[in-house]
Amino acid sequence: MSHGKQFTLFTHKAGPNGWKVAIVLEELGLSYEPVYLDFQKGDQKAETHTKYNPNGRIPTLIDHKNGDFSIWESDAIILYLAAKYDPAHTISATTEAERFTELQWLFFQSSGQGPYFGQAAWFNFFHPEKIASAQERYKNEILRVLGVLDGVLATQPWLNGGRCTISDLSFIPWNDFAIKGLLEGVNVAEKFPNVQRWHGTMAERPSVVKIHADQIAIKNA
Repeated sequence: MSHGKQFTLFTHKAGPNGWKVAIVLEELGLSYEPVYLDFQKGDQKAETHTKYNPNGRIPTLIDHKNGDFSIWESDAIILYLAAKYDPAHTISATTEAERFTELQWLFFQSSGQGPYFGQAAWFNFFHPEKIASAQERYKNEILRVLGVLDGVLATQPWLNGGRCTISDLSFIPWNDFAIKGLLEGVNVAEKFPNVQRWHGTMAERPSVVKIHADQIAIKNA
């Protein structure tokens, strides 16, 4: 494993959770080497990866400047990066109240958004049988999650502390995936105008622009 850059990020070309970590690394100006695991070959379950992540899934981050410290689970990685490499709190909580609100939103993202949006993707694109009831259930869950976000964002521009933080950034990749591929027949701008505004503002951040360009380049490589 090359240690030319501070971090190694085990990830996947299409995995939203890996891109989420990459956005935060870009926000903090941290150098990293992505290693794109081939799920068809079972790379994620190979010992070369599971010695760092016993769950055998992505993402996994290795911090070479901290004794090759390894950490997995995307929101745990984001919290580690914020705690260790954002001393000025440019994208992280500053007060105790903000800290707990930050945890609240990251837990909601990891337990509410990620699993439901992921199941929607599975039943729409990968499950060998088309099960209409499962597709409808998880589409409705996407709409429910977006409704929660839209209601909060109706009264404030960001989820936490009046500025863009990891509380917001953690939602980008799965929201992007859902808006572009899982909500056929839904006018997101009309149904969830506050989410549309919030998401669109984040999409213009240099870190997100860079990651979107990387996604396109990897897809077309």
